[in-house]
Amino acid sequence: MDQYCILGRIGEGAHGIVFKAKHVETGEIVALKKVALRRLEDGFPNQALREIKALQEMEDNQYVVQLKAVFPHGGGFVLAFEFMLSDLAEVVRHAQRPLAQAQVKSYLQMLLKGVAFCHANNIVHRDLKPANLLISASGQLKIADFGLARVFSPDGSRLYTHQVATRSVGCIMGELLNGSPLFPGKNDIEQLCYVLRILGTPNPQVWPVPMPLEEVLPDVSPQALDLLGQFLLYPPHQRIAASKALLHQYFFTAPLPAHPSELPIPQRLGGPAPKAHPGPPHIHDFHVDRPLEESLLNPELIRPFILEG
Repeated sequence: MDQYCILGRIGEGAHGIVFKAKHVETGEIVALKKVALRRLEDGFPNQALREIKALQEMEDNQYVVQLKAVFPHGGGFVLAFEFMLSDLAEVVRHAQRPLAQAQVKSYLQMLLKGVAFCHANNIVHRDLKPANLLISASGQLKIADFGLARVFSPDGSRLYTHQVATRSVGCIMGELLNGSPLFPGKNDIEQLCYVLRILGTPNPQVWPVPMPLEEVLPDVSPQALDLLGQFLLYPPHQRIAASKALLHQYFFTAPLPAHPSELPIPQRLGGPAPKAHPGPPHIHDFHVDRPLEESLLNPELIRPFILEG
């Protein structure tokens, strides 16, 4: 740590505190993630090891945050990353209105390029969300926080835990278009209700179900709705791949994606965020205390399983 001068605190994650620092000799500004070991005999935390391994196995890419160094410090270790000024969550939170279409296209295009690069290197991120999509001072978006990343096998032979949940690229696209999350559930049941309300109730007879996305996002172009619909299909293997999504007509119709220099870059200033945009309009309001049959688009689908009395 002697080669760095701490300039301030950026934030705190699940496995460490992140600081803004300056290299004493080169003057380079970096982000230092300090990870403490609870007990030395436990060794490195698995998530930290996964993040280091994933970033070291991938060659440098302009859409993935760069890991510059790893070194021990006290009772733990430090990861030195390139410094990024903000993140996509801050962009959405501080936007006074939904982002311009050219800006949405630019962010989504950079995200897809990063995801396609990860998948080409057999890395699945598993924790995509706006807070993990960092923004540089020049407006460049980069994927960060590979603590839940895994190496995957293209043939699908590798098994993974079902206890990891992440937003898909489609959910992030919907949030950018809407100015707020499409599925803002506070727990598992409420989350499921939002998904069923917007995407419809899947069943063996109708799979996949038609999605009335134009009712949820009435001001969005048909090309954007088409791409979003391909991201949000229920069957995972039917969803559009990142590399194919980059060729969708959405990116080649006016307005074209904005240059990164034209994108908003809010500082991480802390304090209260601007008032969030209201969620998409819906016919029904859902709550975890309401009967499940009132939370489905078609109550008849579960009526045979409801006990009388």
